[in-house]
Amino acid sequence: MTRAELEAIREDVVVCRRCPRLVAWRERVAKERTARFAGETYWGRPVPGFGDPNARVLVLGLAPAAHGGNRTGRIFTGDRSGDFLFASMHRTGFANRSSSTSVDDGLELRGAYVAAVNRCAPPGNRPTPQERDRCLPFLEGELRALAALHVIVPLGSFAWDGAIRALVGLGLASPRPKPRFGHGAEATCGPYRLVGSFHPSQQNTFTGKLTPDMLDEVFTRARALVR
Repeated sequence: MTRAELEAIREDVVVCRRCPRLVAWRERVAKERTARFAGETYWGRPVPGFGDPNARVLVLGLAPAAHGGNRTGRIFTGDRSGDFLFASMHRTGFANRSSSTSVDDGLELRGAYVAAVNRCAPPGNRPTPQERDRCLPFLEGELRALAALHVIVPLGSFAWDGAIRALVGLGLASPRPKPRFGHGAEATCGPYRLVGSFHPSQQNTFTGKLTPDMLDEVFTRARALVR
């Protein structure tokens, strides 16, 4: 039933219009585009999660990029953050290729599922708390459907907090004291283990705050935890 459950969540995600500000922004970006993608047709809708229905590791981002997932229709596909992420997932055995440019490029995830706390591209990459909370039921549904899931890798503090909120939404007790986010930080919530990583944003990767080796170490740790 996992595959059918994930497909049902996908169908709900792509038609969602719960957040007027995000709807207006994602559709504006899709209409106006940016110069380097001027000839492309943008997805311009909420972006569902994707990956292996039998995933034991969930990689959780903040939201789709305006000219990445909002353009291609797949989270972390078609932007530099995704290039950095999928290169690491390929090196550590979670992906069959090291980059992703479109939904039909042949990328397959192995033992992993990728999603985001918010499914629409937000202005300035900053969803409001209300927009986060309206979107969390989609993540909660994916957590229920991914029956083999054991490890969550939140990319950044927003995803770390969102993951804990979604797990509490499933009825699990919130960890006490509340675990602080950090690169390599770990926490347990019910049957799930969280392993934090800095987000692979250009701000982090260009400055060296997050290096390929650092992200590889997180995914290597995640793999060790599910063996």
